[in-house]
Amino acid sequence: MHWLKRTFHELTNDELYQILKARTDIFVVEQACAYPELDNYDQHCVHYCLKTDEGKVIAYARVLPAGSKYAETSIGRVLVVEAYRGKGYGNELMEYIIGALEEEKTKIIKIQAQLYLQAFYESFEFKQISSPYLEDGIWHIDMIWSNDY
Repeated sequence: MHWLKRTFHELTNDELYQILKARTDIFVVEQACAYPELDNYDQHCVHYCLKTDEGKVIAYARVLPAGSKYAETSIGRVLVVEAYRGKGYGNELMEYIIGALEEEKTKIIKIQAQLYLQAFYESFEFKQISSPYLEDGIWHIDMIWSNDY
């Protein structure tokens, strides 16, 4: 296994295809949610993947820069491919990204979390800042992480 951290323009065609397929498989098909998966933010994001030695993407998230979707830096589209769930890869992914953002001196990270994952994100010291709300038929909450507490 190895980590990949790339801007949109550094991704190969194969990497981009695998990322978009995994996102569509999980967020559109598995969660039965028709929504605009391609949202014109990817081109400005840093993309983080955990890949097998054979090059298969098994975990992924993107980091949106401050001032794009939110005033704060944001982590989104966090996923682990179904066959690799329950093995700690989601934890590794979040630790890797938060560590990278801390090295870049990021002070605040905002996320839009699916409500059922609240405890997962709280384990990384994210704090709920909104009431639950429906987005695309799925309950969400907004959460903030800060290294200033």
